[in-house]
Amino acid sequence: MPAQTIVFDLDGTLIDTAPDLVDTLNVVFAREGLPQVAYQTARNMIGGGARAMIARGIEAAGRVLAPAKLEQMFADFIAHYAIHIADRSRPFPGLVDALDDLASRGCRFAVCTNKLERLSVLLLDQLKLAGRFDVICGQDTFGMQKPDPEVLRRTIAAAGGRLGDAIMIGDSATDIRTARAAGVPVIAVDFGYSERPVAEYTPDRIISHYAQLPAAITAIFPAQ
Repeated sequence: MPAQTIVFDLDGTLIDTAPDLVDTLNVVFAREGLPQVAYQTARNMIGGGARAMIARGIEAAGRVLAPAKLEQMFADFIAHYAIHIADRSRPFPGLVDALDDLASRGCRFAVCTNKLERLSVLLLDQLKLAGRFDVICGQDTFGMQKPDPEVLRRTIAAAGGRLGDAIMIGDSATDIRTARAAGVPVIAVDFGYSERPVAEYTPDRIISHYAQLPAAITAIFPAQ
């Protein structure tokens, strides 16, 4: 059988990046005299990329900023975050063992994230995980981002996979909608950054720990 291509979202799926992202958001807000965003509130703003996270934080503070100011804050965010990208971010429990298990079955791995590509590579490299993935695709890799299904299709192709043998692993409505639109089955993790329970978005399977991932994939592709 052809090797399965397993495509992972990054923030809230592969890596618990919230501590460093929220710290960076509040550093940038402090510089601008904006109120700090509570950790849990900011955690649920992750997923659409840093620019969207900043915009949502500003909205939550009841403020309105000019587009140019938002872009300046985005640039400041990226500059600070790049230096502190792996201060406290860590893989979710069981991830490495699950990757080892699936790799032994011949699976290939890819990342499809709304994070910038260079930051995604930097983060995974610092965590010594980058080499496990055939491709790491961000919002700027193809000039489009999730939920556009084309970004997932192109990620699968770049990894040398086929749509019919691919599966998406994500933590949000965006990931689930992207996979559905691309015609790819999707497994949701329930420990990520979704504002609402992922069960509401009806993924094919839900896992609560990476130890459950190999069995969930086998349930979707029983013949493989």
